[in-house]
Amino acid sequence: MNITVYLGANTGNAPAFLPAVQELGNWIGANGHALVYGGSKSGLMGALAESVLRAGGEVTGVEPQFFIDKGYEYDEITTLIVTRDMTERKTKMIELGDAFIAFPGGTGTLEEISEIMSKVSLKQLAAPCILYNLNGYYDGLRTQLAHMIELGLSSEARQRGIYFADDLEQIRQLLRAGADKVAINSAAYDNLELITEGARLFGSQCIVASID
Repeated sequence: MNITVYLGANTGNAPAFLPAVQELGNWIGANGHALVYGGSKSGLMGALAESVLRAGGEVTGVEPQFFIDKGYEYDEITTLIVTRDMTERKTKMIELGDAFIAFPGGTGTLEEISEIMSKVSLKQLAAPCILYNLNGYYDGLRTQLAHMIELGLSSEARQRGIYFADDLEQIRQLLRAGADKVAINSAAYDNLELITEGARLFGSQCIVASID
């Protein structure tokens, strides 16, 4: 499986970031998966790629020419694809991915995973869209998605396929189950059987909205 991961080119100042991204990379590489990412050697991006390589996995970086010109590319990765601009980069990363994960990152990460959420909601992309909610990093976004439903600007059907995972184990279970088998997403569910199955597999913290 090609797993596209969006994440920061900075390391951040939360102690949990680096070990968590290394754990993710080690799991990707050690389990026969391949990483698709933004191609940088810096920050969390570089740490993720290095972890995948050390675990024996393949890494494809997709980086625009203006970043190459600044020397940001990671020379040790398996394949580097150079694009003309950020738009082409995003398109290529989507084309290559079988599943999509947003690790904690900045505005670029948010923009990239927002495009995935939009494509999933429009049924233009049939792949898991997973936000790695490490230590509640994406709680605000989860609340916003639920708020959209409350105000009638989105729906549970539209948000089906958008997942929040608190740790690597939940990510592993989501990828094993497949996005079309258990819909743990940003919606207020009225299907008790679905809720029960979701809670059994992933825990209640994966369900975005409260259940009345």
